[in-house]
Amino acid sequence: MTEDQALRSFDGGKATVARIYDYLLGGSQNFEADRTAAEQILQAVPESRAMARSNRLFMQRAVETLTERGIRQFLDLGSGIPTQGNVHEIAQAADPQARVLYVDIDPVAVVASNRILAGNPTCRAIEGDFTQPELILDALSGGDLATVIDLGQPTALLYCSVLQTVPQDQIDAVVAPIRDQLAAGSALVISHVSATLADRYNASTVSAGKDVFRRKAGTEVTLRTDAQITDLFGDFTMIEPGLVPLNQWRPQLSEPDPYADRPVPSPMRGAVALRQ
Repeated sequence: MTEDQALRSFDGGKATVARIYDYLLGGSQNFEADRTAAEQILQAVPESRAMARSNRLFMQRAVETLTERGIRQFLDLGSGIPTQGNVHEIAQAADPQARVLYVDIDPVAVVASNRILAGNPTCRAIEGDFTQPELILDALSGGDLATVIDLGQPTALLYCSVLQTVPQDQIDAVVAPIRDQLAAGSALVISHVSATLADRYNASTVSAGKDVFRRKAGTEVTLRTDAQITDLFGDFTMIEPGLVPLNQWRPQLSEPDPYADRPVPSPMRGAVALRQ
């Protein structure tokens, strides 16, 4: 899909999670509906912009850690719209031949990604729904996508701040099929809005935030406990420091997390785990 086609496909009234997130990060690939939704979310949960930035920094540190461990393939599901310091930039800083496949349901996100990736032969963005893993596996099993990601080789599978859009009764069917196909030496990266968010705001405020996603983006948000998030890693083994608030996962002083100087940690949890 070309950029013009993607823009024409936008109906002018529906926001998307990818473009709301882009706006919260200070990006420009968003529309009025996305900005309106984001501002309403900020009214309900004022730290939403800090949460988005903290999540981006966690992703960068996770990718850098995995490149140090020798992983050179990254499959980013629900990747959103690329901003500075995206997965391919971090991975290819370690190895210019590192391979990255971005998958997102938002055609604007895919067009924007491929525009940035033009001339980068080992990285690609495709339109796809991460909640339909069997279709992603089919796409990776043959054709030219298999030259980008070979699941027979160690691969990092990333779900960064997307799994909260999957209902609890569907989550295993979304995560397990690809996770369980990963080869030994592979990694799983997850960041997720924690149920602790409900401890900071009253029930009506949290409900109002969820309602914005429901009305504006057609998306239900599910907060999960640490135990529920841990279950998503299956038989993978978490590396230190385990599942923790995002700002506490191997922080770097060179890029302080928005929560570094706050009295409470990020209400998002994150972890990186390996298949032995």
